[in-house]
Amino acid sequence: MNWDTIKGNWKQMTGEAKTQWGKLTDDDIQQAAGERDKLVGRVQERYGIAKDEAERQVDDFASRYNK
Repeated sequence: MNWDTIKGNWKQMTGEAKTQWGKLTDDDIQQAAGERDKLVGRVQERYGIAKDEAERQVDDFASRYNK
């Protein structure tokens, strides 16, 4: 998974991230700025899920856009 690509295209991907995680605010998405760890933390916090589940969701999201 190439997070440099995601980070570079983050502005274009914000809509997809909002669709995937409706509980994330615009501020959450901006602060994540395409950085995996920050996005995992925001998803974990907003959804009250374990870190490994948040990581799985973020990795699944990223794999759809890293083809």
